[in-house]
Amino acid sequence: MPDKKIGFLHATALVSGNMIGTGILFLPASLAVFGYFSLWGWLISTVGAVTLAIVFARLSKLLPFTGGLYIYVDKAFGPLMGFIIGWGYWIAVWTGNAAIVITLVATLSSFFPFLNQSPLAALSIGIAVVWIITFINLKGIKEAAQFQMVTTILKIIPLVIIGTVGFFYFKSTSFWVRPQHISYPAIFLQTAALTLWSFLGLESATVPAEHIRNPEKNIAKATIIGTVLAAVIYIFSSTAVMGILTNANLAKSTAPFADAAEVIGGNIFYTIIAVSAVIACLGTLNGWILMQGQVAYAVATNGAFPSFFKKKNRNNVPTNALIISSALTCVVIGLNYSKSLQEQFQNLILLSTLSTLIPYVFCSVAELMIKRKMEADFSWRKNIKLVVITIIAFLFSIGAIIGTGPKSILYGVILLNAGVPIYYLFQKMAKKNLGDDLAVDKTA
Repeated sequence: MPDKKIGFLHATALVSGNMIGTGILFLPASLAVFGYFSLWGWLISTVGAVTLAIVFARLSKLLPFTGGLYIYVDKAFGPLMGFIIGWGYWIAVWTGNAAIVITLVATLSSFFPFLNQSPLAALSIGIAVVWIITFINLKGIKEAAQFQMVTTILKIIPLVIIGTVGFFYFKSTSFWVRPQHISYPAIFLQTAALTLWSFLGLESATVPAEHIRNPEKNIAKATIIGTVLAAVIYIFSSTAVMGILTNANLAKSTAPFADAAEVIGGNIFYTIIAVSAVIACLGTLNGWILMQGQVAYAVATNGAFPSFFKKKNRNNVPTNALIISSALTCVVIGLNYSKSLQEQFQNLILLSTLSTLIPYVFCSVAELMIKRKMEADFSWRKNIKLVVITIIAFLFSIGAIIGTGPKSILYGVILLNAGVPIYYLFQKMAKKNLGDDLAVDKTA
């Protein structure tokens, strides 16, 4: 039987590919008001993200099992908290996938204007894309990883060009802007809040652990290197854009990277960046669709989700988990194309963002908790390095959550609390099924 597992390069592409989506293409416009102070935001976010990547790298060596952050929280805080985090994260992934698809359709509308005029056509295209990518994932983890590798390379190349060649068109007067109406503490917090969203997904290699060769080694390397690679691309490319366009034009730009590309290479390069945005959506969607199936499968394998989520096809892919998740994504996409339900869709996206961040808080302290349980002679003094890493990652995660705003936090609390009765319902169902199986065995 051929080896269907993926190696270090594909795992790295999964990390950086899931992080580098379309968000970075619009971020320079949001940072325009801060000028050169945006570099402070990138510095703070990068330090926090790399520290968190180290946390996940260490945890992946300690617990190299499919499920990633769900497994870490389960082992550190118990099955109830593990379920709540797994439940929230799973919902975050498939609702977030709906947002990616809607962004993809919006990007395609620049090439095909009829998508702006026909909600039915836009909905049909969006749903078709979901099932095409789902089909690729059903063919196997290796096929999905190869698709991820290709799309990651294709979307990174234009960003690298802008982040290098773009500096030949860089004007310091455009970048060297100092915001006059924002105080210094607020500048650091606001720029960090804007940039930290770019690092969501750094945990991606930890989730499909059993499908990665030599997981104890490759997951850790892929997580750290993938995060650093994304950070370097983010900082250089966004800084170049902020120096290529005048500050006034950048602030009102709806496609800053494309506008900067036009300055560098005319209409041809503008089109390349627009196509790159489509590729970025496809690659990111592929990676997160892979994640949604693996998360649900891991929770079910641990006995916290119904057992039908564990069913795999001949390609070793969790079929039911993947198909059900994609079907739910399509439902959420449908909400966006109904005027009466658009607000509900926006609320779901807020839930998705926060439910992706909350696991970071628990994972940042998970290794300390696990070590305290496992080591009878555990000492804080002997684990100073771990304590420092934990504090930085914890503060970064809390800061990220605060940055989502009070409305998002409220919805997140509601979502996680809703998981408690569902957990006990699933446990009751599992006990009933176990009792039925025992009864059948006795009568056999």
